[in-house]
Amino acid sequence: MNKQFYVYILASKRNGTLYIGVTSNIIQRVWQHKQQSVDGFTKKYNIKDLVYFEVHDNAENAIKREKQLKKWRRAWKIKLIEENNQEWNDLYDTICQ
Repeated sequence: MNKQFYVYILASKRNGTLYIGVTSNIIQRVWQHKQQSVDGFTKKYNIKDLVYFEVHDNAENAIKREKQLKKWRRAWKIKLIEENNQEWNDLYDTICQ
């Protein structure tokens, strides 16, 4: 089985502060954000809800996409989230199943 990589967006609340990250273990990484176990941006701004993610087959593509999304205007990021998760539901429980 090939390793998968994830680009994800967390939010503090609907239309709140956003964080974009990349990981090879999305369940563990989002749990770390939720537990605020790592000092940094997400802990400082209480960003815990997984509102968007996408899967990539290799780290290079995932990192490239993460950098691309980070350069996007905020309105484009919100549109991306709402096209896939109109209610801004926390998707963490969904990925844990």
